[in-house]
Amino acid sequence: MKAAILTHYDKKGTDLEIQDIPVPVPEDDEILVRIMAAAVNPLDNMIIHGEVKLIVPYKVPLIMGNVFSGIVEKAGKKATRIKAGDRVYGRMPLKKIGAFAEYAAVKESALAHIPDYLSFEEAAAVPLTALTAMQAFEIMQVKPGESVFISGGTGSLGAMAIPVARSLGLHVYTNGSAENEERVRKLGAEKFIDYKKENYAEVLSDVDHVLDTLGDRALPDEFKVLKQGGSLVSLRGLPNGRFAKRSGMSLAKRILFQAAGRKYDKMAAAKNQTYDFLFVHEDGNQLEKIASLFDKDHPLETSIDTVFSLDQVNDALAKVRRGGSKGKTIIKVHESRSTNG
Repeated sequence: MKAAILTHYDKKGTDLEIQDIPVPVPEDDEILVRIMAAAVNPLDNMIIHGEVKLIVPYKVPLIMGNVFSGIVEKAGKKATRIKAGDRVYGRMPLKKIGAFAEYAAVKESALAHIPDYLSFEEAAAVPLTALTAMQAFEIMQVKPGESVFISGGTGSLGAMAIPVARSLGLHVYTNGSAENEERVRKLGAEKFIDYKKENYAEVLSDVDHVLDTLGDRALPDEFKVLKQGGSLVSLRGLPNGRFAKRSGMSLAKRILFQAAGRKYDKMAAAKNQTYDFLFVHEDGNQLEKIASLFDKDHPLETSIDTVFSLDQVNDALAKVRRGGSKGKTIIKVHESRSTNG
């Protein structure tokens, strides 16, 4: 089978190699998936640059790709939810990625069934943002009636996080450019702040939770609008001790990340707030739950920018690296039905 492989880390970036390798043999708790589509995310470039080695120390050569959709070819002996022929999608397990390939052996616990109304390309756009939203709200321990500010919520994450937040009974506030206001309000945002006209830090106060998508430069203002004792979850800040403990890391890494995230922990401590960093992990049950919140009359919203072939994987990675996309960058994987790749 064809697979896109990282042969070495490079801080400046390096091309993946398309190689022919054997089709993986699934273990008893794994599912052999014929990959139909894979999404390309900033995380893929971060891995290539070696930026996540402290969190997940992948060994090279490494089959790349974190998010996928596909068809089940074969289920392991201990698989109970998934069977051959099912349409599935998911985030690859952190310890064993490999979605940029014609086939992948994936733990059943990472997989969920694709809603009937989604194509494979649309389905590949869902898992990372869906799991980000669910896991962030889980860390926050949100309760119905509370409020959440989603910074820069007009992108693909906001398109998922806003309706999920509403389904959990939250009051949702976000900011962005004016042309996105109507769309974002339809998704469920109660308050929209046009960043060209107003600074959210001067408009909002006493918010229960903040979901940060911008990182270091925005965090002081985000803590400012957060209430005493409120919680902030960041996708772009630095990992801290709480993250290392939650992830079950070694004592050495706990100490390391405690030092790395001390700046943000100090910001939070001033008003008895909490700061958490989120590195999204696989969870098929959470994906199934997400799908149950939507239906074909009120579907999961997906937005696709460009579709590439597996042979064009480096063009796809470059596109994501440049930024400015209006939706997900997708790799459509072309392959035969045969299991010899």
